[in-house]
Amino acid sequence: MSASQVSAHPAFASHHATFNHVWSSLLLEELYRLGVRDIALASGSRSAPLTMAAAAHPGFRRHLHFDERGLGFMALGLAKGSGRPVAVIMTSGTAVANLWPAVAEAQLTGVPLIILSADRPPELIDNGANQAIDQQGIFGRYPVHQQNLPSPTPSIPAAFVLSSVDQALARQAHTPGPVHFNCMYPEPLYPGDAYLDFSAYLAPLGDWLHSGEPWSPWQQSEQHCPRQPDWDSLTGRRGVIVAGRIQDPAQGKAVAALAERLGWPLLADLQSQIRFDTCNLVHTDLALQNSCFVTELARAEVLLQFGARLISKRLGQFIKQHPWQDYWLVDPQPARLDPDYRLRRRLVCEPDAFAAAHPVAHPQQPWHRLAERQQGISQQIRAACDRFSELGVCHRLNRLIRGQLFVGNSMPARLMDMLGEAGHGPSRVMTNRGASGIDGLIATAHGFAQSVRPDGDEPTTLLLGDLSALHDLNSLALLGKGSRPMVVILLNNDGGSIFRMLPVPTKDALLETYYCLPHGLHFEHAAAMFGLQYRAPTTLGEFERDYATALQSGVTLIEIKVPSSEVAEDLKALGAAIRGV
Repeated sequence: MSASQVSAHPAFASHHATFNHVWSSLLLEELYRLGVRDIALASGSRSAPLTMAAAAHPGFRRHLHFDERGLGFMALGLAKGSGRPVAVIMTSGTAVANLWPAVAEAQLTGVPLIILSADRPPELIDNGANQAIDQQGIFGRYPVHQQNLPSPTPSIPAAFVLSSVDQALARQAHTPGPVHFNCMYPEPLYPGDAYLDFSAYLAPLGDWLHSGEPWSPWQQSEQHCPRQPDWDSLTGRRGVIVAGRIQDPAQGKAVAALAERLGWPLLADLQSQIRFDTCNLVHTDLALQNSCFVTELARAEVLLQFGARLISKRLGQFIKQHPWQDYWLVDPQPARLDPDYRLRRRLVCEPDAFAAAHPVAHPQQPWHRLAERQQGISQQIRAACDRFSELGVCHRLNRLIRGQLFVGNSMPARLMDMLGEAGHGPSRVMTNRGASGIDGLIATAHGFAQSVRPDGDEPTTLLLGDLSALHDLNSLALLGKGSRPMVVILLNNDGGSIFRMLPVPTKDALLETYYCLPHGLHFEHAAAMFGLQYRAPTTLGEFERDYATALQSGVTLIEIKVPSSEVAEDLKALGAAIRGV
C-alpha cells in the first residue's frame, strides 16, 4: 500500500449501535485490510450486527441469496474465480448447518472461505431458547482454522478481535481452505435511539484507527521449490506429464511448456486449464480402451504430475497399475493427494516455481508415437458425435464455446473430459471436484461468473445434469442478478443415467427404482418462474444457433432432452469402435 493510500484511508468510526456492532466492524475492517473484497450474505436477525457492518463498509462487493446452502456455494464460486478469500455471513441455527456442503468442498479443494456465523450467547445454548443449536465446531475438522468468539465485552481488548483475524488468515494462506468464526451476540442486535461513542475502548489501537494497515499481519515466506538433485536423471528417461486440477491458466501454460521441451506426452484433465491445448493428447480417456495406445503409453518409465483429482477413472487406473520407476506430484495444496499410495516424491509448490527450478537446457525429441495412435480413435469419436445427443452436444459445445466454462459433476464432467478437441475451448474451466457433489452447482457457477477479472465481461457457460439442477433449483433466482451473459446447458436424461454405466443389478427394476430415479420433469416453467430465456433445441444445428444467440445477453437456459438410456448406449458403442481401431 502506498503512502498516499495510507494517508487517504478514512478513520475507523468511533460511534456504533451496540458493542456487538463494534466487534463486527472490527472483524470486517481487518478482513478488508487483509484483502477480502467480496461478502456473501443471507438475511437474519442474530447476524444483524455483521450485516449492518458489511452494508456500511464502502470497500466490499455484497452478494445476496435467500438460501444459505446456495449462499455458501455462491461464495465458493466467487473465491475460485477471483483467487481471493470471500466472507460469508448468516444467522444462527440451521442456517449455519446449510453451509456444510460448501465448507467440505472448500476444504477439499483449498478454496479460502471465511464463515462468519452469528450465534446465541452461551447462556442461551442448550436451555430451550429459540433457534439455538450448538454451533461451536459444527463443521468438524474441515476448517483450517476455527474460533468461537466470546460475546463482545469491554473487558476484552479490541486488539483481540483484530489479532484473531490476522492469525486465521495467516493459517489460511499457508493451508488454503475454510475459516470459521462463530460470533456469539447477545441482544440488543439493532440500534437504539442514538449511536454510542466507543472511542475510549478503541483508543489503544492507536495508529491502526487511521493507517489502513492490518493490526499484526503474519509474515509469510514466499513459496519456492528447491531443485531436485536427480532432475537430470529423471529427464533422461521416458516420461509422461499428467495435468490434474490447476486453477490458474498461467500455471497450466507452464506445464504445457515444460512438457513440450521435455518431449514427453501431456495428458491434461478438463480441470487443468490446458485440456484443449494443442500439446495435449486430447482423447486419452477414450484411447485407453485401445490396446495399441495402451501398449505405446506403457513404454513410459517415469511420471511427473501437476495437480490431482483426475476426472478420468481409466487414466487413474493406468497410473495405479503401471510399474513406474519414479513418480513425482507437484501441487501447492499441502495435502497427500495420493489415493493409490504410489508417489515417490511430493513437492508443495506451483507449477511455474517447479519449472523455474528445473529448466530443460535443450528441447528433447518425443520418445513416443501416441499422437499417431490417436488419429483413428479421434475419427471414431467425431463420427459418434455427429448427431443430436449428449455426446454430440458436448462435442459441439467444445467448438462453439466462448468465455468461461463451469462443468457439473457426474456425466457432464466426464463427457467434456472425454470429448474435447484441441485448439478450441474456454478461457477457464472450473468444477467442484473435491467432494464432487451434485448440490450447489448453479450457485457456484453464478459466483464464478461474477468473480472480478481484469479482462472484464466474458460470458460464462454452465453445463450440468437434470438432477444437479433440481438439487439447486432455487439458485436460478441468482442468475438474473448477474452483470454478464450466462448460458445454462441442462442435459436432461430423466434421472441418474450414470448408474447405467455401473454394475448395478437390473433384476426387479432395482436400477430404475432405486438408482436412476426417473422424475419425468422438464424445465421450461422453471426458467419462466425465474425470468430466464429458454430454448429446447432438437438438432445440433438448432443447438448451435441457440447457443450463439444466448451468448449475446442475459441468461438463457438451454434444455437438452434426450432418452434416459441413450448416453450409456452411445458410450458403450463408441468404446467398442475404439477397441477395434
